[in-house]
Amino acid sequence: KQWYQRRVPITAGDGLSNVSQIFLQEGLSFIEKVHSDGNPFFLYWTPDATHGPNYASPMFLEKSIRGRYGDAVMEMDYCVGKILQKLKELGIDKNTFVFFTSDNGAATYRGSAGGDNGPFLCGKETTYEGGMREPGIAWWPGSIPAGTITHQLGNIMDLFTTSLTLAGVKPPQDRIIDGIDLSPVLLDQSVPVIDRPIWYYRGNEMMAVRVGAYKAHYWMWTEFGQDPLKFTFCRGQYISNVTVHDQIDHTDKPILFNVNRDPGEKYIIAFKSKEYKAAMEIIDPIVKEHKVNLVPGVPSLNYCDVAVQNWAPPGCEDLDYCLPVPDSNPKLCVWPH
Repeated sequence: KQWYQRRVPITAGDGLSNVSQIFLQEGLSFIEKVHSDGNPFFLYWTPDATHGPNYASPMFLEKSIRGRYGDAVMEMDYCVGKILQKLKELGIDKNTFVFFTSDNGAATYRGSAGGDNGPFLCGKETTYEGGMREPGIAWWPGSIPAGTITHQLGNIMDLFTTSLTLAGVKPPQDRIIDGIDLSPVLLDQSVPVIDRPIWYYRGNEMMAVRVGAYKAHYWMWTEFGQDPLKFTFCRGQYISNVTVHDQIDHTDKPILFNVNRDPGEKYIIAFKSKEYKAAMEIIDPIVKEHKVNLVPGVPSLNYCDVAVQNWAPPGCEDLDYCLPVPDSNPKLCVWPH
């Protein structure tokens, strides 16, 4: 194992930092090393310049028309391109599966510094489409045809199962694996999409579920606050009975949208319509089965303790930058979901 720990400045005033370039070089060096050793590899490369605070290196700072956030996106695009270029240079591009995605939608509460979710409703920290729908780009020359589109529903947990399958490894059999193998639809465009639900959770509460084209909201909640027209998580997107400050229980009669024709979740399907009744006849049994068979896990962050943070990571001695570890005082975390 190799440990890396550096003091890298990010200038808050002008957003100047070489962190993305450092991440890039670490990634490229890792690929070169494992390739020269003749070993297969897994690289989880996570730039964070588009997360607050936004920053960029001198090569990209103030180069976009979208401000510092745009600069960060330009540099991320450049770095991803360099990683793909390295795979081609080493002649392993046709034996390497690459997947690009994000862990949540844009943080609309940050305004111009947080990105834009386009037609989708709201943003990060909500279970509307703007908070949960992300880009998903698969790249594998010779195996996944360029420019193709699949309408398969997937989530990040699927990458675990899919990657194991592509590596010829069976998933663990001693536990429930939530992700499914997406390789059939990625590798063969003639394979029909896998019929599976997508669950939208906020904390321990199942807020919504998508089945096919339909998304049923069992709970509605946008954020804290009292002003009925002020939604920082849904900037400029007030929709009556949809973007709400209070947690509204709709489990008896879920709010239904067809997110294929209405990706912005603006037009509620009428409860008395044939479309609503037909869709919920399919969705309700799926939800009931899910709740009956669900085995809740124990959250890793169920207890909070500042002592477990990385105060003195391996390598800090070399930098003379090891911080004293505070006394342990675990307590039950409070997550106001």
